[in-house]
Amino acid sequence: MAEVNDNSSIQLFEDQKIRTAWDAEKEEWYFSIVDVVAVLTEQKDSRSAAKYWSVLKVRLKNEGSELTTNCSQLKMKAADGKRRLTDVANTEQLLRIIQSIPSKKAEPFKAWLAMVGRERIWMRCCRICSLSCLRSSLRRAVRWICRCCERKTIN
Repeated sequence: MAEVNDNSSIQLFEDQKIRTAWDAEKEEWYFSIVDVVAVLTEQKDSRSAAKYWSVLKVRLKNEGSELTTNCSQLKMKAADGKRRLTDVANTEQLLRIIQSIPSKKAEPFKAWLAMVGRERIWMRCCRICSLSCLRSSLRRAVRWICRCCERKTIN
């Protein structure tokens, strides 16, 4: 996967930060798995969440799941400000991971995940509609200018 530099951002779930990246080419969100694990398991720091994710990866592999093989890594800003490779998952992969974590926050997190996706779709639609309206307005302006020019006679 290509590095998604310019589209990295922080999303908030119940005032907790989730590092995300938007891949415009694939039109897909990627979420830091460690951040999601920290939220769902209520870990106090990223080190504990990383350990939980590490154990979960081994367990999933032993169960025959290819989920961890299909997860990617992206450089994301860490707590110390440096960009480090971080395990990330798209929405579909993340939903599978969430199923493997016993948590009372799983359902609210799934709803949040849907909202994040909906917002991105809405933003994209708004841009498309705006461009369409702009083109339409420009066509009308050009026609008006052409009509005005045709009425003028050169002396």
